[in-house]
Amino acid sequence: MKKIAAQVKSLSLAGAIREAYTRGQEDEALEPIIKADPSGKPRGRFGPGDYVIFYDIRGEREIELTRSLTEDDFGHFSRRKHLHLHFVTMITYDPMLRARTAFPAEEKIKNTLTEVISRQGLRLAKISESEKAVHVGYFLNGKSDEVFPGEERFVIPSPQDVVSYVQKPEMSAALVAQEVKRKLQDRSYSVIIANLANVDVVGHSEDKLAVLKAVETVDSALGEIIEECRRQGVVLVVTSDHGTVEEWLYPDGTVNTGHTRNPVPLILADFSGEGPGDWALKETGELADVAPTVLDVLSTSKPEEMTGESLILSRPRPSGKGERVALIILDGWGFKEEAQGNLILEARTPHFDELWSRYPHLHLRASGEAVGMPSHTVGNSEAGHLHLGAGRRVFLDRVRIDRSIEDGTFFSNPVFLWAMEGAKRDKKALHLMGIVSHYSSHGTIRHLFALLRLAKNVGLKKVYIHAFIGRRGEKPESGAIYVEKVEETAKALGVGETVTVLGRYWALDREENWDRVERAYLALVHGEGTKISG
Repeated sequence: MKKIAAQVKSLSLAGAIREAYTRGQEDEALEPIIKADPSGKPRGRFGPGDYVIFYDIRGEREIELTRSLTEDDFGHFSRRKHLHLHFVTMITYDPMLRARTAFPAEEKIKNTLTEVISRQGLRLAKISESEKAVHVGYFLNGKSDEVFPGEERFVIPSPQDVVSYVQKPEMSAALVAQEVKRKLQDRSYSVIIANLANVDVVGHSEDKLAVLKAVETVDSALGEIIEECRRQGVVLVVTSDHGTVEEWLYPDGTVNTGHTRNPVPLILADFSGEGPGDWALKETGELADVAPTVLDVLSTSKPEEMTGESLILSRPRPSGKGERVALIILDGWGFKEEAQGNLILEARTPHFDELWSRYPHLHLRASGEAVGMPSHTVGNSEAGHLHLGAGRRVFLDRVRIDRSIEDGTFFSNPVFLWAMEGAKRDKKALHLMGIVSHYSSHGTIRHLFALLRLAKNVGLKKVYIHAFIGRRGEKPESGAIYVEKVEETAKALGVGETVTVLGRYWALDREENWDRVERAYLALVHGEGTKISG
């Protein structure tokens, strides 16, 4: 009995999370915590033939874990047995997955910026490091993996020799800039689109020096790109997808590691020989206006699906020599006038500052309804790149799902009912798996709570919750707070038991770090982790 007592801690889940905080762990990389009975047997593990609803709404970070749980011939790490789960995803993560989708895409987004450029017979280079490759590819193309004729993608590997990019805030920005310069020198490319990822990625940390280094690294890379655009006579458009570290502190002085509702900059610098004064831009706009603006620079008409408008009021007469355009996305670079907690202003950014002072510029709305999300919500990279490429407002999955909860159709969703009624009929467990946060690009506990209500309506008894936590834009100890809220709600409804908590670092990978995914798999299926009985 003494041995068992040492193995199974008598703690609540929230208590175990807070104990992990004292050992230096944070929500993002929290090692798995498993609910167990007093003998040490894990509760609520995934069993053969069980039903699973993965309620996250973003998609690309959810694919690897889903594959490990559903593929017959999965070979990236050893599994003791295949579970033959009945699997449901909230939205379509990948059409090749062995899963049913509760909210499939309503329609394909046609005539994106990439598609229009391709149809003009132009050659387009997309450049990013691997941490943001999915955004420049999948999201910028309207949430489509299709590669159009003339579109070429160049992915620079993000550093793999560090646990956190805080240890290397430079990331691979210098290599991205080098690749941009090579493509600028190749005149067969009419359009170059590139993403500099540092500000967003490192900005999710609490290390001020690392964040400042990330901002300054991006500015240095931008400086190299500016000079090459000048040498090659290219029209340069600089913008961002959302804000981050321009509001790095909350009003009470605690660190805000999340995104913001602030606008982002747009600068149009014509290095083709015309002077800065030959262009005039509107006073303001939104991200959906960027694609029509790029097409305007190319003297190409926008398609009717693009409801965004060109930001150009007046411009030099097209020379007829064929303009070339570089669209550079400074990921996470927002605008805020106040200096308090503004690490964009605090950092040394001579290249951006000179560009801003010399060339036409404006601010773009990059959050809330302007990027297809609920009013007053922050922006994110997925919505940002989607709207940069789509050239129109696109209602995101979150809005569709929220509306379905409000009008009641969520509770008659045939895919949810298939899973829940199947679990009841087959006497199997239902597992609800996903992010536990008030607001995250991956999802919200509001959707989890709605699923619990539906499970109660169906009359399910064995409902297990597997919570992924990770502090991005949350205050300290938010993971423990959210888990407590989930447990309180489940108790009030009389259905659902939280049996797994782990950091999103393990569960939501997208760069084939299969050792991380295996850690999540072993926790979910075999209960490997710190066991608690509270």
